[in-house]
Amino acid sequence: MTTALDTNVVVAYWGPDRSLNLAVQAALESAFRQGTVTVAAPVYAELVAGPGRTENFVNGFFEDTGIMIDWHLSEAIWRSAGRAFRGCAERRRKHRETGARRILADFLIGAHSAAHGYRLLTMDERLYRAAFPTLKIETI
Repeated sequence: MTTALDTNVVVAYWGPDRSLNLAVQAALESAFRQGTVTVAAPVYAELVAGPGRTENFVNGFFEDTGIMIDWHLSEAIWRSAGRAFRGCAERRRKHRETGARRILADFLIGAHSAAHGYRLLTMDERLYRAAFPTLKIETI
């Protein structure tokens, strides 16, 4: 089985919370025992954009860990992401939610996993469950 990573998993792995680092490390080790681990291109872009990170640092992380980057997002993935993004916006308006707004990258990450039948490792099950009800999700 292939496991796709959400950006927040990698950020948590790099973060200062030691217990969270260990939880992410255990989840990654489990994912590698079950198959391959990948990220969609938007995850790479979000990681490079983070404060204090360089392309060399991010590239090195992927090379060192063996996590693959899927640079190709098909038309079907873009369409699915757009529908899911629209659905999220409609739910926010209907329920007059005032929390953090989501960005398109979140929906591209979910659509990528769903389109390929991957399991998504994330720290944000609520978003992905609402947007992609049939997606296989594992949380930390």
